[in-house]
Amino acid sequence: MKTQRSKAMEDSKAGEEGAAADAELAKAIMARRFYPSLLGPVAWEGYIFSDLEIRIRESTDLYGAVLWPSAMVLCHFLETNRDKYNLTEKNVIELGAGTGLVSIVSSLLGAKVTSTDLPDVMGNLLYNVICNTKGRCKYTPVVTDLIWGQELEQRFPRATHYFDYILAADVVYAHPYLEELMETFDHLCQENTQILWAMRFRLDPENSFVDRFRERFHLEELYDLPSLSIKLYRAWRKNKRTKDQEEAVA
Repeated sequence: MKTQRSKAMEDSKAGEEGAAADAELAKAIMARRFYPSLLGPVAWEGYIFSDLEIRIRESTDLYGAVLWPSAMVLCHFLETNRDKYNLTEKNVIELGAGTGLVSIVSSLLGAKVTSTDLPDVMGNLLYNVICNTKGRCKYTPVVTDLIWGQELEQRFPRATHYFDYILAADVVYAHPYLEELMETFDHLCQENTQILWAMRFRLDPENSFVDRFRERFHLEELYDLPSLSIKLYRAWRKNKRTKDQEEAVA
């Protein structure tokens, strides 16, 4: 029978091993970013995915036009887990695409991508997507504005718009549209749709959103990176929609 001391030592060793694995994975993810050796007329940051150089232009004037580490975490996962999460020929939609890195990498991995965000960031998003996918991808990504919770059935009717994957990186933070985001997830996620969602934990609203999210979706933790304060989840619907629910949103 294990003594209290031996159990404490095992727990400490496991904690050290977990911290080392976290640090190694976080280092591998962040190593994908590089900076230009010379400054030019357009400021950009570089990323390496699918053995290709991706140049992302940011805009510090807009919150959604800055690339956050959660996007890099999600992209790293997609590229290194293609055996289980193969995006080739899959219909993919990204919510809160921001600078477009996740949409770009998904397109390079063979997906049919719909990249969405608020109207204010469309110009920068479209620029990045076009510059990094033109001539490189089988399918040209669709870039379109989407305001969470508004005109969902009109814009994306469930009868004709089926997505294999919903991708989201850092869409949950202390903003006033968390309920609308939940409605958007709920509308777009059909019976066999999978959600891959990278999230940086900052304040209590993030934790309470996860609790409410679990009421509608099964949730599996794929990555936990304490050094980056980021978790990556896979989610899928708990229940099929009834005919009455479908008619209610129509």
